[in-house]
Amino acid sequence: MKRAKRKPAIEELLAVMVQLRAPDGCPWDREQTHRSLRFHAVEEVYELMDAIEAGDDHEMTEELGDLLLQVVFHCQLGRERGVFDFEKVARHIVDKLIRRHPHVFGKVKVKDVDEVWVNWEKIKKAEKQGTKHARPSALDGIPRHLPALLRAEKLVKKARKAGLVSDADAPVRRSKAAIVKELFALCAEAQAGGWSAEVELRAETKRRERALRREEFKRA
Repeated sequence: MKRAKRKPAIEELLAVMVQLRAPDGCPWDREQTHRSLRFHAVEEVYELMDAIEAGDDHEMTEELGDLLLQVVFHCQLGRERGVFDFEKVARHIVDKLIRRHPHVFGKVKVKDVDEVWVNWEKIKKAEKQGTKHARPSALDGIPRHLPALLRAEKLVKKARKAGLVSDADAPVRRSKAAIVKELFALCAEAQAGGWSAEVELRAETKRRERALRREEFKRA
């Protein structure tokens, strides 16, 4: 007797998620909301990072599946609310990738990666223009909940691209190893003083961002 051919895995996953959320499904899954799940996605991303850095393909496969589950879970919640589903989410990213890669799917010519990023930012800004998600500032678009150091890096990178800061403002005088050691030493010093390096850097980044936005506004 031949075994029944299985459906594509993504179809099975979507069906499993529907069953988990059904009245006779799992009590835990049924009580979840977008908000209650938000930190689960963050945790899965960090577990994936661990697997990538370990070069463990088995763990990467598992963690990518766990991350995909978060996407499917949110899509099912959106489907139940009648606002979006997996098809709409997938279609949105397909269309966006095609739209933002005119050098691949269109006739635009680019010289290098830098030009790719310039075009990407221009297209992204045009997409959001006139909507509630418009980004009038070159500093817009940095997630508020990024870890403090990563958020500071993103802010400096965007400010540099916008010409609000330059390499001359922070010349590299030390080796990478020396800078890394100092970062660790500063964290240890803050902890010894009873301060949270994460909290204080986050606050300082906010102050710097306000100052950079004021400077950007003056130049406009």
